[in-house]
Amino acid sequence: MRSPVGGMNNVKIFVLYLMQNVSRPLDYVTLNDIVMQNDYVMYLDFAEAFHKMLDDGLIARAGEAEGETLYAITEKGRTVAESLHSDILSSILDKSLAAALRYLDFQQRGIEMKCETRRREDGRYDFSCALVERGEVIYSTALIVDSADRAKRLKENFYDRPEVIYRGVHAVLAGNMNFLFDS
Repeated sequence: MRSPVGGMNNVKIFVLYLMQNVSRPLDYVTLNDIVMQNDYVMYLDFAEAFHKMLDDGLIARAGEAEGETLYAITEKGRTVAESLHSDILSSILDKSLAAALRYLDFQQRGIEMKCETRRREDGRYDFSCALVERGEVIYSTALIVDSADRAKRLKENFYDRPEVIYRGVHAVLAGNMNFLFDS
């Protein structure tokens, strides 16, 4: 089975693009996690591409942190990422980079995203979501929505953009987005 971004060259370009734009060495598990954020690359394809890129000098060991080997993109890797033709949509790359950066920020702060939906007796759905930082709830909200589809879309949107939702709620409550209320 092939990854949604395409063949092995596209997988390599995808990984190199993320590594180049994250701009810091990452351990294998974290790199795997950021690559997997949007399900554009399958795990086995990533593992194969990772080892090929390491063997080909596109990425290299860049030190150690907390007992884990760190890897960084090499100059050769940057050149390859910029010069190889890819049919990966720029919107996919942009969305994946945003998810990777959010994951790294949330990982550093220890923030977990939690979201639940539950069908009510009257046919509507309870939707709740929360951001938990090191065991403390820093944001939570609950809504009642009219359908399973709407609850599913809310959940997907929350997982896609939790930092935007968090900042947006703060801005609205602080009165910094009054343009929303203009007629």
